Amino acid sequence: DMKLTLLGTGCPEPSLRRASSGYLVEVGGERLLFDVGGGVYDRLLQAGHMPDDIDRLFLTHLHSDHMMDYARLVHAGWDAGKGLLGSKPLEVYGPAPTAVIHERLFGEEGVFAFDLAARTEFQGSQEVWIARGGSLPRPKPVVDLSEIEPGFTKTTKAWTLTSCAVPHAQPWLTCLAFRIEADGKSIVYSGDAGYSDDLAALSEGADVLIHWCYRLSSETMNKHVTALSPHAGDIGALAERCGAKRLVLTHLRAHMDADPAQHAAMLTEAQAVFSGEVQIAEDLAVIEL
Repeated sequence: DMKLTLLGTGCPEPSLRRASSGYLVEVGGERLLFDVGGGVYDRLLQAGHMPDDIDRLFLTHLHSDHMMDYARLVHAGWDAGKGLLGSKPLEVYGPAPTAVIHERLFGEEGVFAFDLAARTEFQGSQEVWIARGGSLPRPKPVVDLSEIEPGFTKTTKAWTLTSCAVPHAQPWLTCLAFRIEADGKSIVYSGDAGYSDDLAALSEGADVLIHWCYRLSSETMNKHVTALSPHAGDIGALAERCGAKRLVLTHLRAHMDADPAQHAAMLTEAQAVFSGEVQIAEDLAVIEL
């Protein structure tokens, strides 16, 4: 069985309704987090999980709205004991330069170097650490980080993950989509994706296809954005060709939530070409497979 929690279904724009991108999959006794954009850390807590509960993090790409809360997740997980009080380090998988970003945050010359020096060397902080069950010297944050490329796969006893490249912000960023399968069920997360044959193949027969929907069908003024941002009808057509069973439209912009008629139009456009179930994503919604 798999449990999917939509932690963040928005974009970089300020929104009380939607955090930026983040999706939690619970499978085989593990908690896998796909992207960790701004606000996703808080949604994780609201969904009843602690930061050190996360076993593996998969990043589709390195736009800020997909990884802004990386520092919060790693730092809070470290402070709670992830990898340091008996649990194994967080496994992180992301395209280059994920390792550079991690080093610039948590390395000896990183953004948090001053904070970490105080937390590991100040006597009061050491006392708190010892009281929690730690010992001195207190180690600094450690993750098990792997940089990955399109086509990356990973298989455990419980699940299999596959990936492909999707057109979005190349050549500045490598952009991925992921598929996870377990017990004959599958979830595909497009990341931010224009149409591609590779994504269509990755999505074949998916039980759930989570696909970004960054614009309304009427929004065509910006040529490049239009070309790389399919609207609800386009996405519905993709889901139908792939034989997906359920489509979740996500990564909505603030103005798309301003009028309920816009949601209704999106659903109508997708349902006109897709025979499966369609829904507009909402933060903290849960889908069980």
